[in-house]
Amino acid sequence: MKNKALSNISVLSLMLTGFVSSVAIKAEDKVTAQPSLSLEHVMADPDWMGNTPQNPYFSDDGKSIYYQQKKQGSPESQVWKLTLADKKLQKVADKDLFTLDQGRGVLSPNGELKAFSSMGDIWIKYLSSGELRQLTRTNDQESQPQFIGNSIVAFRKGFDFYSIDLASGLINQLAQFQLKKDPKDKDEENYLSKQQSRYFDYIQKQQKNRKDSEARKQELLDSSFLDANPAWYLGDKVQIHTLSLSPNGNYILLGTYPKAKQLGKADNMPHFVTEDGYVRNENVRSLVGTYKPRNETLYLLDLKKHKKYPIDVSRLPTIDQDPLADIKRQTAKRYGHEYNPLEGNRGVAVFDWIPNNGVSWTDNSSKVAIMLYSDDNKDRWIASLDTSNQKLNNIHHLHDEAWVNDWDFNDFGWLNDNQTLYYTSEESGYSHLYLSKAGKSSALTKGRYIVNNVRETADGKYLYYRANKKHPGIYEIYRIDLENNRSESVTDLGGMNNFALANDGEQLVVSHSKATKPTELFHISMTEEKTPVKLTNTISNQFKSVGWVEPEFIEVPSSQVDQPIYARLYKPENFDESRADEYPAVIFIHGAGYLQNAHQGWSGYFREFMFHTFLTQQGYVVLDMDYRASKGYGRDWRTAIYRQMGTPEVVDLRDGADWLAKNAHVNREKIGIYGGSYGGFLTFMALFTEPEAFAAGASLRPVTDWAHYNHGYTSNILNTPEVDPEAFERSSPIEFAEGLNKPLLIAHGMVDDNVFFKDTVRLVQRLIELEKTQYFETAIYPIEPHGFKEPSSWLDEYKRIYYLFEEHLK
Repeated sequence: MKNKALSNISVLSLMLTGFVSSVAIKAEDKVTAQPSLSLEHVMADPDWMGNTPQNPYFSDDGKSIYYQQKKQGSPESQVWKLTLADKKLQKVADKDLFTLDQGRGVLSPNGELKAFSSMGDIWIKYLSSGELRQLTRTNDQESQPQFIGNSIVAFRKGFDFYSIDLASGLINQLAQFQLKKDPKDKDEENYLSKQQSRYFDYIQKQQKNRKDSEARKQELLDSSFLDANPAWYLGDKVQIHTLSLSPNGNYILLGTYPKAKQLGKADNMPHFVTEDGYVRNENVRSLVGTYKPRNETLYLLDLKKHKKYPIDVSRLPTIDQDPLADIKRQTAKRYGHEYNPLEGNRGVAVFDWIPNNGVSWTDNSSKVAIMLYSDDNKDRWIASLDTSNQKLNNIHHLHDEAWVNDWDFNDFGWLNDNQTLYYTSEESGYSHLYLSKAGKSSALTKGRYIVNNVRETADGKYLYYRANKKHPGIYEIYRIDLENNRSESVTDLGGMNNFALANDGEQLVVSHSKATKPTELFHISMTEEKTPVKLTNTISNQFKSVGWVEPEFIEVPSSQVDQPIYARLYKPENFDESRADEYPAVIFIHGAGYLQNAHQGWSGYFREFMFHTFLTQQGYVVLDMDYRASKGYGRDWRTAIYRQMGTPEVVDLRDGADWLAKNAHVNREKIGIYGGSYGGFLTFMALFTEPEAFAAGASLRPVTDWAHYNHGYTSNILNTPEVDPEAFERSSPIEFAEGLNKPLLIAHGMVDDNVFFKDTVRLVQRLIELEKTQYFETAIYPIEPHGFKEPSSWLDEYKRIYYLFEEHLK
């Protein structure tokens, strides 16, 4: 089966040349054309490509840019400083890394100081002079610095908050949290304790002395302001989830969960290749449905009065309604058990991802905005809490009968006027930017495009954002003038762009890429001509020398919905649509489900991109599709898979295959498919449920049964197996394995803690019992996790994919 295919590429396999060692290549360097690729070249350690700049940010004075770059032959990174005026590039010495804020510092209200955390300690910088001052030097981890006024810096250590007076050096403990009972809380007296007090004068005397001592201690404390704030005792039945200190240092928003030993039943993963030769077993994540969402209880703590105010969320819209009630009734009827309706309110929790962990205070600390999600992820609320009366007011409620997008579009925060809140929402079907003031909301953007990565300038004049206005696969940078709410374009670079702002709000460092060009940095000044200036050139000569196929960005008509399927099309260099023989073709299926890959920037699937050029050199046409569920195309595209994963996507893949036959001179009987993770899942679903649509497929690190995947991702789309078993049965490849009648390669790493190796093991057993021996092969990788690490593993896997296609598509 494979010897013939091997002979076809044996010459190519010997064409690997030496890799470059430099990561900084001058633009004028001359490159030598390289006629073709080998798989060894494509799947080698990617250092040969050159290592792109990561995490750029401006210096405090806006005159330089810092960024990270992976070191050649090492997993570690080097930090570089690039001076904008003369483009001078220099390494940041290790000793200086301690004094870098990594772009995460906070400015004082008067703009004269910056506070930041580095290596677990707190620093401040005097911006006018550049002088640095270290405030802490401990073995603990101090983090989250913030200013209280212009002369006090607060920070967090564990669950406790402290402040340092910059003038006196006094360290003040603002709040201490104890996860145990308050010692002052007496145990309830029982008969025996009462009897002891009644019988013995000694006991009575001890009790009186203790009471007098406590009273005297309190008298002393009340007579002075010099003692630390008393501790907050939360009890031993909770754990802390949310902690946020107000800008004036007077309040804390606290959120607690009921204490739990484990969040669902953990699964096991054996490691067979170990240093000591013994199998090592690792506990890994729990399965969907075994995780029990925990309701977060919120409090406002008044630090001056030492009072704790419970926050009532019961008035949030629809919190007492069960969006899954109909499905639960149907399941109860199907399985003959009793339907138990929701009692009380659904659980909620504070959104705890970046950029602000679901909490935003006004500068004057009069209000705090909180982003809350329901435990079934059908609802999102942005509510405002008034610190003067502890009243919670709903600002914005977003409901989705499928699931609210908690992976993107969660930007929100108060503007400088302490009254207006900005936020992003998918309520129109696409993520857009809104302002809310005095109970009224207005849209700042609208249209069939998405907005994300919203950033307010320090002076409050502008909101910068990223959007795919021009084309779903092109992301440019824009900004809104908050005086007139008008948007203007900042970049017109094409491809993919992201940005970081300077302190002045008038300079950007843009991370820009195109389909065949990895990310490089550009500088833009809004006060000058706004012309992007390229700052880095990190792509290697060897990478430039390859004749990478420039994909065509096409729109495949959908047979089901009035929206095209955006895709990348790769054709052989000398593509001839009139030649007698039709071309074989491969459809690549990206992973993650909710991910965009047919955009016009550099893909995270860079090995696959290079593999596609290799395939075109071997005479294949390649199609890379953003099937339904993919990112970047609006709410309806995203949620089309609700309760039916693997159904609309396979229709889209079939539409792609039909389009290739009609428009790209492809033999409809010679189209193969491949993909990893979600792409591996869809390879199964396509071969199992549409066995005549594709000639062969390779399924890598695949999900085979959604009941064995994680809770957070799966429960959004399929609910849980107990609530909605029909959705899981409709969506799991193992249910349809009898449909396999075409060649299938299954490849999986054995230490995959994302999609467990047992997914493949269980499906293989099913295929064995179904007597599908002639149709499938399995490749296992004993040391590999979900994303392979070793070049030898990548090479082995993709040789097998190539051999599969060579034998069955040509």
